[in-house]
Amino acid sequence: MVTSTRLQSKKSVILTFDDGPSKRLPQLLDILKQHDVQAMFFWQSHLLYPARPWQRLLDDGHVLGTHSMKHRNLIQLSYEKQYQDIHNSMLHIEKITGTPVVFFRPPYGNYNADTLRAAKALGLTTVMWRIASMDWELKEDPQQIIRYITENLEDGAIILLHELEQTITILPQLIHAIKQQGYSFSLVDTND
Repeated sequence: MVTSTRLQSKKSVILTFDDGPSKRLPQLLDILKQHDVQAMFFWQSHLLYPARPWQRLLDDGHVLGTHSMKHRNLIQLSYEKQYQDIHNSMLHIEKITGTPVVFFRPPYGNYNADTLRAAKALGLTTVMWRIASMDWELKEDPQQIIRYITENLEDGAIILLHELEQTITILPQLIHAIKQQGYSFSLVDTND
């Protein structure tokens, strides 16, 4: 399981976005492209259908992983049901995108030994986070997202964000603030 990573001699962090694909995805991709930043996306596969801009996400160099079928709390399920949920999510994403899924993030960040065993049996690397932005709670004060992340930056940190309006509002400022602290942006390597 990966919670942080050291990829190079220069300080770097990894931006990740959960719970998509949402209607805000095109705007999010525009911002990332404008700032030349690649990110990882963990999608609930029931939200992915062929008309979503998934091809642009891949063409822009971002990484797509599974976040389960419907964001159920997997630890409440048996091993078999966890395996089935993760496997079905992978198959759905792969069927639409034609791209193998190699990364998994459990919903709510909740996992147990069965979750990790199922992911491993499916050949997935489980990716957690080091910094939770709390963006889902900060709709009324999105500037706090920037403060919280930048006050907790460290080399190799994986940052948890979501495809939310408040996150998109502050994303250009957040990218600038992270770069101002001397960090670049990376992706998780499958060799981690």
